[in-house]
Amino acid sequence: MGPGVTIGDDPRVTPLGSMLRRTKLDELPQLLNVVRGEMSLVGPRPEDPRFVGLYSPDQRRVLEVRPGMTSPASVAFRDEQARLAGASEDDWERLRQAWGPDFEGMLAEVRARSCQLWIRLVGGSQVGFARNARRWWQPIQAALDQLGLEESPIYFVSSNVHSLVNVVSGVARDMESQIVDFARGNDPELVEELQKLDEGRSSASRENWLYYAARALFDGHPDSARLRAERSEVEQSVGIHHLAPPEGGVDSAAQVVRLNRLDTGRLDPRIGAVDPDALAASSAYILNVDYPLGLGAYHLLRQVAESVHWVDGVYLMGKAATLNAQVGDVMLPNVVYNEHSGNTYWLDNCFDAGSVQPYLEFGSALDHQRAVTVRGTFLQNRDYLDFYYQGRYTVVEMEVGPYLDACYEIIQPSRYPLNENVSMTQLTLDLGIIHYASDTPYTQARTLGARGLSYRGMDATYASSVAVMRRVLEQEGVLADAEARPAVPA
Repeated sequence: MGPGVTIGDDPRVTPLGSMLRRTKLDELPQLLNVVRGEMSLVGPRPEDPRFVGLYSPDQRRVLEVRPGMTSPASVAFRDEQARLAGASEDDWERLRQAWGPDFEGMLAEVRARSCQLWIRLVGGSQVGFARNARRWWQPIQAALDQLGLEESPIYFVSSNVHSLVNVVSGVARDMESQIVDFARGNDPELVEELQKLDEGRSSASRENWLYYAARALFDGHPDSARLRAERSEVEQSVGIHHLAPPEGGVDSAAQVVRLNRLDTGRLDPRIGAVDPDALAASSAYILNVDYPLGLGAYHLLRQVAESVHWVDGVYLMGKAATLNAQVGDVMLPNVVYNEHSGNTYWLDNCFDAGSVQPYLEFGSALDHQRAVTVRGTFLQNRDYLDFYYQGRYTVVEMEVGPYLDACYEIIQPSRYPLNENVSMTQLTLDLGIIHYASDTPYTQARTLGARGLSYRGMDATYASSVAVMRRVLEQEGVLADAEARPAVPA
């Protein structure tokens, strides 16, 4: 009983049989077949008849050759089981680090359980994707109607659900004493960083420390529910509204930020001086979405553009793998190749190194980069990375290309093209792209987006968020120290 082949710890294999298989002594009886002329010493190995039944005509030609006791493949893949199990020491070490102290228990549980794989298909066709994007948009549209923003211009931002809100809400500074007290009782290493800041031994941003430490307070404090409610109340008072995604659909939360409700006294000081009267007169708002991946980016931005009155700007910010920088650096591309559509976009990125570098302490800003939007996250194929690196591509990410396909359709009367070089200059909307490096797969095999960012890694996230917010306020004409830049055509 059981499958026709035996692998691993098959219970049908006795200890004696396991030893015979490991030493290949179980093959000795086949010498009789060789003597009889039924087999040769070297030749194709016998296969399970069920698999042979699936052979194509070309594959069946192997049956014309006398089978052998061994074959080149048998020698080359003697350790096939170990290879398939990922027996590399580095792989096992990464898995051990990921699973933590209960590694052995987790491994035993994996061995004991049968494999169960569940897949939820969000959208299996163009219509399915569009339907889910419309469903995602419905609660956002309802919120815009309730806030009286249905005809207001929009700045679309794709980032995350925390950094942009932190730099404009002032909540972390309000709760500074609670954040510090909680860190002192729970995170000695983080407290040590605070001491360096207080003693002038670190030039890092105190705001970044507060933003990072606040997350632990809101997630781990015994009274976290009350603290989160207080945070929400403050955020709503300054025009920030959180919208959870509908269940069973596109898992991308959104935030609406009304510019005329922001309190200039609560903004992150790195944003600079803002004219409060001019800001209060703004009719625009920011729609910040938790960045989707792949074609989801195209469908969400397309849905937004179809539904709003006017798109003033599109700003895309998120993690990426870098082929020429370090974790914590910021990359600003002006060329993007999209594997989905085959298009190469040449653009005037509104952000350059000067937009971000003043707010970076631990990393560097690299502009004039080339980015490629890949279809999947697995980046351990060195030949794959070499192909792009030889083409001078230095950034590997997963959403900007589809976003640019959508931007094309916002400004052009036709659908986005395929396999074309596309100029995205002199647009009717402001366009900016910022990537912060979270992976270095070219030098260390890793999966895109698999690593979180440490306290110091958050430096790049908040430098990018400050740059985005400054750009929005600059476009609104309310930033007192804005650099002189060409106006965006109306």
